Amino acid sequence: MKLTPRHCPPWRPYLSPTTTTPRTNGPWHHNPRQHPYRSSSNSNSNPPSPSNRPLIYPEPPTKSDHHHDAASYAAYAARTGLDPTSKTYLGTQYEYTVAQSLAQLSFSLKRVGGRSDLGIDLLGTWSVPSSSSSSSSSSFPLRILVQCKAFSSPSGPQHVRELEGAFVGAPPGWRGTSGVLAFLVAMQPATKGVREALARSRWPMGFVACEREGRVVQMIWNRRAEEEGLEGLGVGVRFLEGGSDARGGDGKVAREDGLVLFWKGVPYVPPKAEMGDA
Repeated sequence: MKLTPRHCPPWRPYLSPTTTTPRTNGPWHHNPRQHPYRSSSNSNSNPPSPSNRPLIYPEPPTKSDHHHDAASYAAYAARTGLDPTSKTYLGTQYEYTVAQSLAQLSFSLKRVGGRSDLGIDLLGTWSVPSSSSSSSSSSFPLRILVQCKAFSSPSGPQHVRELEGAFVGAPPGWRGTSGVLAFLVAMQPATKGVREALARSRWPMGFVACEREGRVVQMIWNRRAEEEGLEGLGVGVRFLEGGSDARGGDGKVAREDGLVLFWKGVPYVPPKAEMGDA
């Protein structure tokens, strides 16, 4: 298994960071599916102190005894005859899939979306290393808002603007910008317009590309998100032998196997969060 960090310049308005992957027998090439290593080198800000008050989650749009994850929702849909091609089914299933997939990166998210969700589909926390500490064992929870877009077409700048509104309509425990981040999650990687909109925003936000089956293939965030606690944190691509996406330095065929976190350039393996542990 190989863990490969990706490097890119800081976010700049109207200038999208390039994503590169080293090749063994040629120049570097652009690969839009992979995320650059994100790390701020000149920011002196420290992450905010998390609130000691317990977070109170809104009630989910359906009773929790009906379903609580992707598998139980599929079973519920089969029992009730819900059309698996309907927007309701596809949207709900994708929200559960996103929550379960991001748990691999130490997110703990609950589904809260409904008719009056104000654009918020998932709420929770993300335990990341504290940038004020030299050790990855010292972590603190950022509060997270997530908006999911369960459609196959790429997202646009208008969806970033919608995400900005999530800060205003957030529940009490997630209001304000101190220690609160919002992520737009979609099935296609971020377009140039999305990256530029994130760079311009004054809100701490990011973007995640999560395929319908649950594979996370991209994760980016803006400078404001770094200032709120992501300084020193990066994301790289994990490769496993036995695929056909890229070739490792030893000549063996390797394939992408999702993303992995880096903390100050070193692979960081966070404790796996369970859905709803926040």
